[in-house]
Amino acid sequence: MSGFDLHPLDLVIEPEPGNAFEAGGILNPAGVRGPDGHFYLFPRLVAEGNYSRIGVARVQFDSEGEPRGIKRLGVALEPVMPYELRPDGGGCEDPRVTFVEPLGHYVMTYTAFSPFGPRIALAFSNDLLHWERLGLATFEPYEGIHFDGVDNKDAAMFPVAVPNPSDRKELALLHRPLFPGTLPEDTMLQQDRDIDLHRESIWISYTPGVLRDVPDPLAHFTSHHRLASPVSNWESLKIGSGAPPVMTKHGWLFIYHGVSDVPTGDTHQMTYSAGVMILSKDHPQEILYRSTHPVLSPQPSMGPRGTPSNVVFQTAIDRRDDIGQPDRLDVYYGINDFRIGVARLDVPATLPHAGLADSPASPTD
Repeated sequence: MSGFDLHPLDLVIEPEPGNAFEAGGILNPAGVRGPDGHFYLFPRLVAEGNYSRIGVARVQFDSEGEPRGIKRLGVALEPVMPYELRPDGGGCEDPRVTFVEPLGHYVMTYTAFSPFGPRIALAFSNDLLHWERLGLATFEPYEGIHFDGVDNKDAAMFPVAVPNPSDRKELALLHRPLFPGTLPEDTMLQQDRDIDLHRESIWISYTPGVLRDVPDPLAHFTSHHRLASPVSNWESLKIGSGAPPVMTKHGWLFIYHGVSDVPTGDTHQMTYSAGVMILSKDHPQEILYRSTHPVLSPQPSMGPRGTPSNVVFQTAIDRRDDIGQPDRLDVYYGINDFRIGVARLDVPATLPHAGLADSPASPTD
């Protein structure tokens, strides 16, 4: 037990029978409290041909405040832009939604399945039902590292401005660039490899921009901090962002995912699990605590189409201020790229022993 363990709840959200938009699954939802106080999910809806839309649904709670189901409300984003479409389909995938206080708007980050590969795209809303696109995220280079033109996923915004590398407060984005050779399918084949800190890390990137402003739009990120790289065995192949960071009594709580290689007979199976980081409230590039073991792992079961269940993918978090319990966090996650589960984390009174930000065998910055 790490003190940050997630405990699955009873609710599992399955694809709706007969709904063509969900024929391939309902999974990996964003989540946020709306202006009306209700908790809304924005799940990835997968149709035939791996064509993905972003839906919207309202979570239904019982009299005790336990999540019991959802009411589907339609589609938030349909792939229509060139950067969301491919000759064989395309999609808007795996969103995260944050109410960004300095903007007074909700900001959605999502993966646009473009003709050139997955890219981070942004949209904003003031009511969660009507969204205006901001386009693809763009990045200034950092010490010879070029983020533009590289596959990039798992993006999530901080809800408030935080200090950038020059100690000026700006809006900030967590993301995990997928540089060539750093996909789990690639790193799984590399025996006794050294972690490439710059190419295998989660990053925080900063923007001075505001909505609609030119030449500094919200989607353009001008400075960067490298946050963390794979360390433990359970995350040895890759780490990436999960749900957007949420403030707790210990600092920013950030749930992330780790990928490991689990041999199964003559084959190998990639397993996605969840970990927790606590980031400094005032300087979130500083890690105060990091999981040394998963806080949530896939349960032994058979997934859809008879495949082993080997993925839990956390993308939404609900701090339960609505029932007067800010130390209670409900985490919504995709299960095996097909359905949605919910797990609960109660923030411990004190921080356990901290893990490492980077592998001790890796060179420092």
